[in-house]
Amino acid sequence: MTATLTTGASPAQSKDIWSELNWPALERLVCRLQMRIAKAEREGKRGKVKALQRLLTTSFAAKCLAVKRVTSSQGRNTPGVDGKIWQTNQQKTQSIFSLKRCGYQPQPLRRIYIPKKSGSSELRPLSIPTMFDRAQQALYLLSLEPLVEEWADPNAYGFRLKRSCHDAIEQCFNALGKTYSATWILEGDIKACFDRIDHNYLLKEIPMDKQILGKFLKAGFMENSQFHPTIAGTPQGGVCSPALAVMALSGLEGLIRSKTEKQRDKEKINMIAYADDFVVTAVNKELLINKVMPQLTEALAKVGLELSSTKTKITHIDDGFDFLGFNIRKYSNGKLLIKPAKANIKRFLKEIKRIIRKSAADKTEELIYALNNRITGWVNYYRSSVASKVFSYVDSEIFKALLRWAYRRHSSKGRKWIVKKYFTTVGGDHWRFYCMTKDKEGNAKPLYLKKAANTKIRRHVKIKSEATPFNPLYKAYFKQREDERVRRKTVSNFESSAGLRVIQSY
Repeated sequence: MTATLTTGASPAQSKDIWSELNWPALERLVCRLQMRIAKAEREGKRGKVKALQRLLTTSFAAKCLAVKRVTSSQGRNTPGVDGKIWQTNQQKTQSIFSLKRCGYQPQPLRRIYIPKKSGSSELRPLSIPTMFDRAQQALYLLSLEPLVEEWADPNAYGFRLKRSCHDAIEQCFNALGKTYSATWILEGDIKACFDRIDHNYLLKEIPMDKQILGKFLKAGFMENSQFHPTIAGTPQGGVCSPALAVMALSGLEGLIRSKTEKQRDKEKINMIAYADDFVVTAVNKELLINKVMPQLTEALAKVGLELSSTKTKITHIDDGFDFLGFNIRKYSNGKLLIKPAKANIKRFLKEIKRIIRKSAADKTEELIYALNNRITGWVNYYRSSVASKVFSYVDSEIFKALLRWAYRRHSSKGRKWIVKKYFTTVGGDHWRFYCMTKDKEGNAKPLYLKKAANTKIRRHVKIKSEATPFNPLYKAYFKQREDERVRRKTVSNFESSAGLRVIQSY
């Protein structure tokens, strides 16, 4: 193993090294170089940054992690225009040694279209690189990640390490939750952000190998067997695209906020961003119209972008607004409440009912597994908000849909027979949907549908705005957050298993 790392053995000599790689050691090597890149950037040593990036992108450890990233992602079985995917250890090993700068020429991306999450009939273009091009982008992304963290605005939470949507929502609470907080909000959305970023701006400003970056941006795409060149934007589906977008949008928060603390306290201008979606708070509407919007418009124009005229609007906090699937509103009692957005509740229930309708001929066990997966993911996303009543409402709607499903499935049976077959009493719940299944030993056991209302509401602890994983000052802080995450996960698993034992005892 050590000899392979230091000598760079040829693929013919290293056909079976993939299963022998020491991943923790490789991750430590790459992390050490990333920390050095971040330190050099903080000190303004751009020459050193460039040298360390070159060292990282030519290292064996980084190439291994790049290949691992693309072969363990959700899209690992989705090929590019060449139709190839990497499945065997031999293919993965050979790909490690094929990642080279010299002579690299990316293939065009495969263009497909997927429905937008908004539920509209509009389709979002998705460009899929080949596995080799994805690995090459993942390799250079490792050298770019430390700079993303150093460049990004303190309250930008999209596509950044150790950050999530829930951090952005908690920051909204911090900026709007007090009695003396800002009362006006600019709901911003950048029009076709990924598709319109100016290539010249990226090639000039992004501290990355210009030749490689140019090849990534100018690869073009194939649609209906025809080649189309790309003259702007970063492909939605490219591994590097999110990082490039974050860096292109960096600096907006510092631009719109006043330089002096006294003026900042007076204007109450705060910016919370998640990728191309953002909100800006202010003490009055005029400040947003006369100061914030012109500054944002001018800054975005330099990157080749503009605000969406249909999605960008100014709202009063008493009317509330939707952000990242949550509704944020201050009520008549002066209390700010964050709840699941009505549109997202409606979309979730529509998906649940679609699954139930499609399962008319499926086994009840398969239906419960499918529903439990959807319910678990949805309630975990909203469990940090004021969602108890919403969870109960969701349970009620799912129960009604299941009852209709059971009636259609057994149209010749009576109501009592159907209720006895599919519903049972668990504690105080007399209508728990279930079926009997078998465990690995062949013993009969009940399988219950998950109840959203049984999920405990738990406040999310927001990350410090200035914290980055490539700054040694925050090493203990991130270790503490990781330990707390593991502890909470353990407690959650214990509660679930304890609840299951209680259910099975009835």
